[in-house]
Amino acid sequence: MKALVYDGVETLTVREVADPAPQDGEHLIKVEAVGICGSDMHAYLGHDARRPAPLILGHEAAGVIVGGPFDGSRVTVNPLVTCGTCPACDIGRENLCPTRQIISMQPREGAFAQYISMPMHNLVKVPQEVTLTKAALAEPLAVSWHAVRLALEALHPSMDRTALVLGGGAIGLAAALALTAMGVDEVTIVEPNEARRAFLTEQCDQRAVEAARGQFSLVVDAVGYAATRAAASALAAAGGVIAHVGLGEDEGGIDVRRLTLQEITFIGTYTYTAADFRDTAQAIFDGRLGPLTWTETRALQDGAAAFADIRRGAVAAPKIILNPWA
Repeated sequence: MKALVYDGVETLTVREVADPAPQDGEHLIKVEAVGICGSDMHAYLGHDARRPAPLILGHEAAGVIVGGPFDGSRVTVNPLVTCGTCPACDIGRENLCPTRQIISMQPREGAFAQYISMPMHNLVKVPQEVTLTKAALAEPLAVSWHAVRLALEALHPSMDRTALVLGGGAIGLAAALALTAMGVDEVTIVEPNEARRAFLTEQCDQRAVEAARGQFSLVVDAVGYAATRAAASALAAAGGVIAHVGLGEDEGGIDVRRLTLQEITFIGTYTYTAADFRDTAQAIFDGRLGPLTWTETRALQDGAAAFADIRRGAVAAPKIILNPWA
């Protein structure tokens, strides 16, 4: 099969690789759509030790099961593979499983390829009326759905439900959509890139600004740099909640003194539970997350150019989807 292989820093190559061999309980999936994630960009730039070259990246996938009793079933893929038996899995917090694996990290190759193999319990069937391009958004949308759910659960019921999202990429936009779907009416996105800000306003019906002022009950940091953590620390209202999603850099930015004196809750959030993933997929199918027309599709063979365009800030759309068969 053809795959887009990460061969080193800022180096991606389309080449022939061996087809995956499904293990017991797994199904072969013909990948029809796979998104480029911020974590793929981190690996591409050499910033993720969990993704050493050579490796097939990509974990935001949807496609069609090939062979077996479910042949022809259209599915979206939960890329997080867990043991199912540990205490975290037993209480429905699979994302904290100590032996968790995610495709696009060793030892599991990713979905920038024509085929992948996944366990059946990681697959959610997609209705015929939903495109697989939209279905591939279940993974990034689930990341934000999980973060917003945890933040709203932590927010005191007396607080005004005003929300600020730092970063207007796919995770930031997804957080804004999840906030709206969960009943938060006043949502603002901070996005410094002018072209993307215009896209969010004109194409996604979002309130997007270059910089924010004031105080917000709930702040989602979808970037994860020291500067955005500093902004979140300053912009969260007393008694408010910060949900930290982004993994831009490891250190700096948190104003621990202000968080302590103002009793601001800081929550680190990672991926999603299996229930969050299923709930997000259903929200896509029901239309509760909007039309989801804010993607740009390119061929897998143009994947290296897509990464380069994202690297230089030349992509207005929050998400590029690759088609391995174009």
